[in-house]
Amino acid sequence: MTFPTGFLWGAATASYQVEGGVSEGGRGPSVWDTFAARPGAVLGDASGEIACDHYHRFPEDIGLLADLGLNAYRFSVAWPRVMPDGRTPAPAGLAFYDRLVDELLTRGVKPVLTLYHWDLPQALEDAGGWPSRDTAYRFADYASFVHDALGDRVSQWTTINEPFCAAFLGYGSGVHAPGVQDYDTALVAAHHLLLGHGLATRALKSQARPGHEFSLALNFAPALADGTSPSHVEAARKFDGIHNRFFLDPVLGRGYPPDVVADVEYHGGRFAASVRDGDTDTIAAAIDWLGVNYYAPARVTPLADPLSPGNCPLPGLRGLDVLPARPPLTAFGWEQAPDVFTDLLGWLSARSGLPLVVAENGASFVDQVVGGRVYDAARVNYFMEHLGAVHAAIKAGADVRGYFAWSLLDNFEWAMGYSQRFGLVHVDFETQVRTVKDSGRFLGRVAKANALPE
Repeated sequence: MTFPTGFLWGAATASYQVEGGVSEGGRGPSVWDTFAARPGAVLGDASGEIACDHYHRFPEDIGLLADLGLNAYRFSVAWPRVMPDGRTPAPAGLAFYDRLVDELLTRGVKPVLTLYHWDLPQALEDAGGWPSRDTAYRFADYASFVHDALGDRVSQWTTINEPFCAAFLGYGSGVHAPGVQDYDTALVAAHHLLLGHGLATRALKSQARPGHEFSLALNFAPALADGTSPSHVEAARKFDGIHNRFFLDPVLGRGYPPDVVADVEYHGGRFAASVRDGDTDTIAAAIDWLGVNYYAPARVTPLADPLSPGNCPLPGLRGLDVLPARPPLTAFGWEQAPDVFTDLLGWLSARSGLPLVVAENGASFVDQVVGGRVYDAARVNYFMEHLGAVHAAIKAGADVRGYFAWSLLDNFEWAMGYSQRFGLVHVDFETQVRTVKDSGRFLGRVAKANALPE
């Protein structure tokens, strides 16, 4: 089961989840610093204040990744580290990423840089956050600044990771920072996140060097209905619309799906009013590949009343419930469905016509730490099955060019604090001792062979 020549094999992290050093190098506070300080907002009242201390330990962490045989590292830049107020450059903060990129290149690892993984500078949130149109323009300025500084060594650029989560969990359900609970606000934030992507992509392309490639990473949850009746088909359409097509289609130049716009209309209309002439053209700025984040499908069932709000806290979702996931489950309670992954990659390839990179895929399990070794057979099996799913999609014609495991390190898992471990490398958060897991060694063997074992 060989993968294409030049396939990227990597692991991913996000700045707030691993870096720590929140008060060092002139870094300003982010919305996640503020949110995590709110009692009860994060499980165990945990925060990313120290996290994995990657800010100080990145040479060790990159060494572990390189020694495994992985050839790429997907990381994110902390906007408040390089622009503490979201506007003014901080040389000391940027110097950290200079060192990080140089270390990667020294170890023969390709840097794959994400500009935004949810840690908005608190100063910009105070000025309106993503519901404010101005934030999209500030993001483009920030993107240009980072590219100007690192573009001589970094060729792979991702604008925004999972705008779905930043908008709908941050401003809709409120389970993520900044903790706002308002669907109409969440829809406006979603539009401005996509607008920021488009503005940043245009800015980046205007100063690009030969070989530079630009993308964004979207998280997909295929909708699986528990029947085939028209009402079941309609339930799947609604979920797929707001979770998947609402973010994908504008990026592909198709504008916002009319059926989804109709689904969310009753929230108040601020979303429609926020979309100005030319915005969808900006959002459709050409990208070179699409980042695909996949963890699990969503199983849905229709309700008797098509206007009932149901149990899913997403904008526009009426007349359906999301059903419990089917075993086998991860420790997070997420369904393991590799066949759905194959279908998703095929659908995305056909719908987008773009090369695809799996920017995140992985699972949380309870690891067994015995005698200095971390046994995680469940995660090894997960990777075996999901990499098999990727290979099947490639064999069927999907142009998939890379796979990034989530995550390199056990880390601060957002609202779940430190209760969920996704890493290829175990982190003892008391001592910061790292231990490569069996799954890390397995993925390293696959990467070195560029093939799955029979």
